[in-house]
Amino acid sequence: MKHIITYIIAGIVGGCTFYGIQEFTQKDIATIPDNAVQASPVAMHTQPTNVSPFGVGAPFDFVKASEKSTSAVVQIDAEESTLASNERQQDQPGMFGLGDFFGQGYFGPKKGNGSGVIISEDGYIVTNNHVVGFADVLKVTLENGKVYEATKIGTDPSSDLAVIKIQDTGLDYLELADSDNVKVGQWVLAIGNPFSYLSSTVTAGIVSALGRDLDLISGQKTIEEFIQTDAAVNPGNSGGALVDVDGNLIGINTAIATPTGVFAGYSFAIPSNLVKLITADIIENGDIERAHLGIAGYDVDEELIKEQKLKTKTGIYVADVTPGSGAQFSGILPGDVVIGLSGEVVKNFEDMRRLMRFSKVGDTVELKIMRNGKSKTIPVKIKKTI
Repeated sequence: MKHIITYIIAGIVGGCTFYGIQEFTQKDIATIPDNAVQASPVAMHTQPTNVSPFGVGAPFDFVKASEKSTSAVVQIDAEESTLASNERQQDQPGMFGLGDFFGQGYFGPKKGNGSGVIISEDGYIVTNNHVVGFADVLKVTLENGKVYEATKIGTDPSSDLAVIKIQDTGLDYLELADSDNVKVGQWVLAIGNPFSYLSSTVTAGIVSALGRDLDLISGQKTIEEFIQTDAAVNPGNSGGALVDVDGNLIGINTAIATPTGVFAGYSFAIPSNLVKLITADIIENGDIERAHLGIAGYDVDEELIKEQKLKTKTGIYVADVTPGSGAQFSGILPGDVVIGLSGEVVKNFEDMRRLMRFSKVGDTVELKIMRNGKSKTIPVKIKKTI
């Protein structure tokens, strides 16, 4: 796993969003080789709509999917205000301290760009947290060139998703499809704005894997189940659309695997079913802050059963409870064994991680435990802990 992760740019296809000093940003863009952006002589959009890119008689082409999708994919320019930048730099070490090498602690406001997808006719847009999370000044440009100021509705760093909004109605948008129907080997399109100046770019590839969890997203608690494709995705594509051959939105492009900083064969998208769940929560509640129960312990095994004289063969033995956590306030004690959560069986920490992945500060979960050989259910309200 670790040798794979060394080739991953976390987030960050657009985080990669050219952070840092403006002169540094301009130099990065200017030094992209000319031959890296030359148009292909067989570009798909130049073909007649009745001819497939795979030859006459092939079952489909990508023209209709492109026409349906591109008008709903926007370019996002994100910037940190001077006030926010000053406050951040007061709170963080400078460029020779512990700040993020790619921008945090550099002089001046952060700037970046990426893509987004309009998901409602009244202007809600889903994108990546790493595209807009740092910013309080947002500009959105539609495919037709119309420019809007945008408002940040909320973010969820654990899934690298965010929602912003522009004020308009009657906008072209894409509905989130059912990503459970996505199959390995099917054709897909990636739509976005690579390198910030190649707007409304469409690339094609196939789904090469499903459910990838590669530890790309930073933080103690993360939600990852990426769709892996070989559609070309580059810095600036973050937050853009992954669609099927019918133009249905099946994912939000988020990251690339690369030793060079640009596309090297594989890209990763957040599946639409996960996007649907989290964006609905953001639109209703704003920023999402996820938290843990506040327990530490071990999977129950034969050694623990004998040592602690346990009456259960599976579960999580609680060795410690975090002070100030929801578990402590609810009365969970060291020596308890967690055997269930909100009606689901908990056999080990993997079960707990899976069942808790969408929990957030303020939620209440029902924790079933074994204590002194007897089972009981305790409601635990998730609290913010330091």
